Amino acid sequence: MGRISISCLFPASWHFSISPVGCPRILNTTLRQIIVIGILAAAGSLLYYSLVIRNKYGRLYRDKKFHRYLARVTDTEATDTSNPNLNYGIVVDCGSSGSRIFVYCWPRHNGNPHDLLDIKQMRDKNRKPVVMKIKPGISEFASSPERVSDYISPLLNFAAEHVPRAKHKETPLYILCTAGMRILPESQQKAILEDLLTDIPVHFDFLFSDSHAEVISGKQEGVYAWIGINFVLGRFEHIDDEDEAVVEVHIPTSENKEAIIRKRTVGILDMGGVSTQIAYEVPKTVSFASSQQEEVAKNLLAEFNLGCDAHQTEHVYRVYVATFLGFGGNAARQRYEDSIFTNTMFRNRLLGKQTGMTSESPYLDPCLPLEVEDEIRQNGQTLYMRGTGDFNLCREIIQPLMNKTNETQTSLNGIYQPAVHFQNSEFYGFSEFFYCTEDVLRMGGDYSAAKFIKAAKDYCATKWSVLQERFDRGLYASHADLHRLKYQCFKSSWMYEVFHSGFSFPINYSNLKTALQVYDKEVQWTLGAILYRTRFLPLRDIQQENFRGNHSHWRGFSFVYNHYLFFVCFLIVLLSIVLYLLRLRRIHRRMLRNGSSASLWLEEGLPPQKIPGAL
Repeated sequence: MGRISISCLFPASWHFSISPVGCPRILNTTLRQIIVIGILAAAGSLLYYSLVIRNKYGRLYRDKKFHRYLARVTDTEATDTSNPNLNYGIVVDCGSSGSRIFVYCWPRHNGNPHDLLDIKQMRDKNRKPVVMKIKPGISEFASSPERVSDYISPLLNFAAEHVPRAKHKETPLYILCTAGMRILPESQQKAILEDLLTDIPVHFDFLFSDSHAEVISGKQEGVYAWIGINFVLGRFEHIDDEDEAVVEVHIPTSENKEAIIRKRTVGILDMGGVSTQIAYEVPKTVSFASSQQEEVAKNLLAEFNLGCDAHQTEHVYRVYVATFLGFGGNAARQRYEDSIFTNTMFRNRLLGKQTGMTSESPYLDPCLPLEVEDEIRQNGQTLYMRGTGDFNLCREIIQPLMNKTNETQTSLNGIYQPAVHFQNSEFYGFSEFFYCTEDVLRMGGDYSAAKFIKAAKDYCATKWSVLQERFDRGLYASHADLHRLKYQCFKSSWMYEVFHSGFSFPINYSNLKTALQVYDKEVQWTLGAILYRTRFLPLRDIQQENFRGNHSHWRGFSFVYNHYLFFVCFLIVLLSIVLYLLRLRRIHRRMLRNGSSASLWLEEGLPPQKIPGAL
């Protein structure tokens, strides 16, 4: 009878034969050939895994990340108030010039204790942020605290109209007072807060306890601003991403002494009209030059846990926050003018000169654009000035206003400042940092000291008449006015010196971004406040998730890792096939030996002998 031979697609020596009596044979197949076939099969499976399965899951992961960030960038849809799983929170910012109310919302927590709440600003049906502002500041009622609750009622009514009625009792309300209230005597602060705590619960059902109304310090406000910026940028999301910069962090309160690796956070620089503030994370353990410096540092370093579990340290942050009154752009210009006026008058009396007393013999100010005229009026006297537009000389003259000291690890006013790891850091500059670079110089965004110096020098040295002509042609930012143009030279010098001399950032530092908004949104410190003060709320959702059992967790686990299980099973099957082929090969050889013996006996005319083990 014939045999069926399978040899197509293989070399001539790699063919298989199947006996009609059901006995398979492997003819001329060596062990090396079998191993090569197995290796090729394994390589094919690895190629399939890398190109199909891994690409599929990697794409899912990347898409998930992309959509998460995209949601933050383009989150302009109206809030779905009919969603019963949506929670709300309210923050009232009681500033010095007025009070603003912000309404935030967030979905149920996902149950992962490593994640924070996904808080967003609420938007009305017209997709506008739910924000309202009233004037004057709350501190104006220091002499009549009984009127404070009536003053703030329009804000709370506004919020009550937007938050679903069924959610009022579980919606936390925080009334946080800043600069204006800080300067009031403690007795007046207390009277204003007591009126709020007494009257608001009578007229509104919001979750409002004694700790929800307070005067916060500049340090707290700075920490909240730092939290808000980093939250919007996604720096608190502890996920593996090769594109994200990381930092090694030492947690002093952690039982585990080993450093942890997590996303690098950004520092913030904010120069207003009156003050300048800096805030950044201090990942390493700090040291102090003296016991006095250590005492001062305690008031400038804030350590807090943003996570819902106090025992977990992955969301513990140590942040340095310092506020410098008198170092804002307008306040610095005022101090500069006071210094000019005092020194010029003193020299005139001492030397019998008349510098600046008339417009014909003005004081020559290097911090004003070329040929612009200005005046300083004090105590009934006028000092006439004319700009010479010398950027470098202006920087030199304003150096003493930094109040720097020779003590190590200090910045403006001799205040303690922990070292910044410039090679692995990133900062955002707001307010005057953005106005100085963008409004006139049109170079906001990524900061370059060399380009900034060149642009500032050229601007200062340009005649005032030319600057006015450019202004009339609309070459500057829409909100830039003649006041900005006149003092741009001084403010450029001041910003540069504060950043490089005051805070000691190197000239070649390239990780500063000047901005007015983040992801096209103005980020308020109130976002950081609501995130910090609601950090324990996820515990409720986590407990509910744990009560439901671990079945959903296993589904998620199997969804992510079942392709690894498939790969392992495939290798096991492949190994079994190879072992089976080796077994068949051994059996076939024994059959060949038996067949040869039988033929020999037949040729001799003798009956074949039974050989043990023959099949």
